Amino acid sequence: MSEARVVTVEIAGQRYPIRSALDTAYVAELASYVERKLRLASDDAPERDLLSQAMLVALNITDELFRLRQQRSTSEDALQERALRLERIVDDAIARLPQTRAAGAP
Repeated sequence: MSEARVVTVEIAGQRYPIRSALDTAYVAELASYVERKLRLASDDAPERDLLSQAMLVALNITDELFRLRQQRSTSEDALQERALRLERIVDDAIARLPQTRAAGAP
């Protein structure tokens, strides 16, 4: 892992020094994503203060994360089930082979 360094990003006109071992461009990309989300929240509810908008953005991003985790978990479960079904099919096919072939005899 690389050494931590300070990356300064700007979100909503505020500069934030971020200490991170992550790639500088990646940290900038994260900040840009948050900035876009904050701008959308500001457009939807311009009367709210920055802290309220930031909390809504945090909740929206957390919702995205949780939904993606659930989606990944569901996909992994489906893949696991398919792998088990394929394993049973292969086991059944092997069991039907004559014993000499299954044992590796010519």
